[in-house]
Amino acid sequence: MSEDAPDKAKENQRRPVVLLTGMSGAGLSTAMKEFEDLGYESVDNLRLGMVRELVEVSRGGRPLAVAIDTRNANFSIPEVLSIYHELRGKEELHARLLFLECSDETLQRRFTETRRRHPLATDRPVTDGIRREREMLWLLRDEADQVIDTSMLSMHDLRRIIGGDYRFDHDLGLSIFVTSFSYRQGLPREADLVFDVRFLANPYWDPALRSLTGQDEAVAAYIKKDKDYQSFIDNMAAFILPLLPRYQQEGKSYLTIAIGCTGGRHRSVFVAEECGTFLAGKGYIVGIGHRDMDRQNAKG
Repeated sequence: MSEDAPDKAKENQRRPVVLLTGMSGAGLSTAMKEFEDLGYESVDNLRLGMVRELVEVSRGGRPLAVAIDTRNANFSIPEVLSIYHELRGKEELHARLLFLECSDETLQRRFTETRRRHPLATDRPVTDGIRREREMLWLLRDEADQVIDTSMLSMHDLRRIIGGDYRFDHDLGLSIFVTSFSYRQGLPREADLVFDVRFLANPYWDPALRSLTGQDEAVAAYIKKDKDYQSFIDNMAAFILPLLPRYQQEGKSYLTIAIGCTGGRHRSVFVAEECGTFLAGKGYIVGIGHRDMDRQNAKG
């Protein structure tokens, strides 16, 4: 066990307190719902002057999540950081600052689709509010313990990540999420381990298989015929398995393994399914997802 492991164990015994902030439209409301479901006392849009008092009066061991963002009338970056540093200094607390990030394009689309006004641009274009808010929040983003980019995440994905990273019942052991993805759409930013399977034979170039996915038997049989497939799978398993107990020793309760190919529809899907099934067979709690499988014109 590393020198940091006792510190991780000590952290797990402290009361979790999460200060949640980030870009408007990045999923703050969804995140707060997940914290509530996890058993946190969740308070949204609390005035900054009341945060310290809330931490004191809500003692009793129950975890606490507080959302602080630019909707707040007295929102102040220095004050948020002061509160955060003060809470970090309390031995009985495990305080963390979580920042939700999102691309400008995605934020603009979300505001347009929901017809909501941006809190910093009630009488101006949404783009102005996004730009102003990003300029304001960069210090918080820079100091955050964790930044989650929700640009390509569904609400379900965001809740899954928070549920894995912020659960406080560590006796459940390590949970693993295996996801396929398309390199054309970018790497999953929440991934801890990434494997590239673009070297495998691509079923996309077989017209009979093109419309299928890696979940279909015909595609699976095609990929298995690749002479390098089995050795890759064996080596990947040999690489992953020894790491999992080490992650647990370091206090990690949730691990994301991402497997990518060109289009995220055939090879990565099949290998992700195989990897997830294998790890579940070893006794781990495993979830499997396919981020880009249903995208049109996915080539592999």
